[in-house]
Amino acid sequence: MNVFAISDLHLTSSVNKPMHIFGEHWVGHFDKIANDWDKKVKEDDIVLIAGDISWAMTLEEVVPDLEKIAALKGQKVIIRGNHDYWWSSYSKIRKIAPKSIHFLQNNAQKFDNFIICGTRGWTVSEDGNFDDPQDKKIFEREIIRLNMSVNEAKKLYTEGDTIIAMMHYPPFDSDFSDSAFTTIFDENDIPCVIYGHLHAGKSRFQHVVVKGNTRYILTSCDLIGNELVKVY
Repeated sequence: MNVFAISDLHLTSSVNKPMHIFGEHWVGHFDKIANDWDKKVKEDDIVLIAGDISWAMTLEEVVPDLEKIAALKGQKVIIRGNHDYWWSSYSKIRKIAPKSIHFLQNNAQKFDNFIICGTRGWTVSEDGNFDDPQDKKIFEREIIRLNMSVNEAKKLYTEGDTIIAMMHYPPFDSDFSDSAFTTIFDENDIPCVIYGHLHAGKSRFQHVVVKGNTRYILTSCDLIGNELVKVY
């Protein structure tokens, strides 16, 4: 069993939001992803998709995009991104999802000896302070949600398992400084974290950042050439 990752698919089956307006690298981007996916992934593999799945606004609108993903090989694990406005309660999204798609929302998912946990996250302040009280509130709520998910992963853990964490937002600032998110990963010996959200020309980034014993892997599709990253 292999584990691959990607994020920020921004699918548009039901809405008029053409991605090519953001640059030539978005032209036919999902076809490129699907072609690479078909070459790399086997049916028993896992593909982690770290948020911004679809521009859909409702559960009804997102169904065609989820079906596109489900038609590809492997088991898919998804977390919410900042643009996933269609994301509703866990019970509601679970009802409309195809069988091969699994969601993370205060929980963890286990496949053989891999356990997947995580949360959406939020912007990490450059100086540790938040000018907007609402940002601070959301950030603190995401810390709670990440702790809940990690705790669920630890309940599923048996000797020899590997825990992988997913976030949509980067778990650190643009200088890759420690944060409350990275502290959780460090204290719980999480060996690998994947994240997305960043896009070409807008942010400082590194494809892989190592902090302590944890690898942090950026998976925004436009920054990885629309090809899946092999995690394990």
